[in-house]
Amino acid sequence: MQTGSVWPLLIYAMAVALLVTVMLGLSHFLGGRSYGRAKNEPFESGVLPLGFARFKLPAQFYLVAVFFVIFDLEAVFIFAWAVVAREAGWAGYIEMLIFVSILLVGLLYLWRLGGLDWNPGSSRAGQRQRLRQ
Repeated sequence: MQTGSVWPLLIYAMAVALLVTVMLGLSHFLGGRSYGRAKNEPFESGVLPLGFARFKLPAQFYLVAVFFVIFDLEAVFIFAWAVVAREAGWAGYIEMLIFVSILLVGLLYLWRLGGLDWNPGSSRAGQRQRLRQ
């Protein structure tokens, strides 16, 4: 990389930092400062909240969300491979087969472990836990 090609990047970074600083400073000095019961109440999308927002969800909801994120990221890798599949050739095809097989083994392991079961009594982990009691 040439030394002269770094200057536009530095100027851009300084302009962004200056713009962010100016925007935050203006909002701090020009923003409203009235406080009260209505100001401290949460308000989103024009709807007043009803009930308590901190209710407990079963762990399965979090597990499904984490599994979705993991397998969604892997779908991005598969899509990127599909775009360059012809250029990657047989070597890229074999690498993607290995990648998908690792995903399949992980999914089967997760299934066998009971991570996809919504009913804890029907999972193998739940059966093992009942046997211990």
